[in-house]
Amino acid sequence: MPEQKINYGLLLDKKIAELEKSGERPSLLLHACCAPCSSHTLTVLYKYFRITLYFCNPNIAPEEEYVFRLNELKRLVREMGLDIPIIEEDYDSAPFYELAKGLEDLPERGERCKKCIGYRLRKAGEKAKELGCNFFTTTLTISPHKDCAFINEFGGRLQDEVGVAYLFSDFKKHEGYKHSIELSRQYNLYRQNYCGCVFSKKLSVNSD
Repeated sequence: MPEQKINYGLLLDKKIAELEKSGERPSLLLHACCAPCSSHTLTVLYKYFRITLYFCNPNIAPEEEYVFRLNELKRLVREMGLDIPIIEEDYDSAPFYELAKGLEDLPERGERCKKCIGYRLRKAGEKAKELGCNFFTTTLTISPHKDCAFINEFGGRLQDEVGVAYLFSDFKKHEGYKHSIELSRQYNLYRQNYCGCVFSKKLSVNSD
């Protein structure tokens, strides 16, 4: 009998329904990969969580791209009129290149991508623990190019390690990805054509 797939979007819907009923607004450390992916995600979560955005993406290259994406995220939050602090890690690509050794030629969603996402999720979980947040999660599940099941499974394992609950999600649900594109147009957001790392950029250029 095949293993039944978990509906992570439904899990998020149920959690939000619980919060609506209880009136609680817990704290959430939200790892953000970029402004476009954050746009729809913030419209879903802001009413129900006290959010702190966490920009930790050592995969992004070059540094100018990292700074530009961070500034676009700051602009989005400002123009959406949201009261959300943003914690930004200093640019340091060394951890990414270390974990990518020997995996440089693999496609997106492959082992390199999983290691990269795992690293960023772990950093987010540790930061959430440091800040005393009730939950942590990531905007990455909105991307159709990412393995949503892997992200949630890894986050679920991490919550036991770091001692902070992981918020399961699939932000693509309810036409979330489509909405992120609409919001990107509304706020004139920069929509990058590669995930962030030099290897994904090379694959993007070669596929044109």
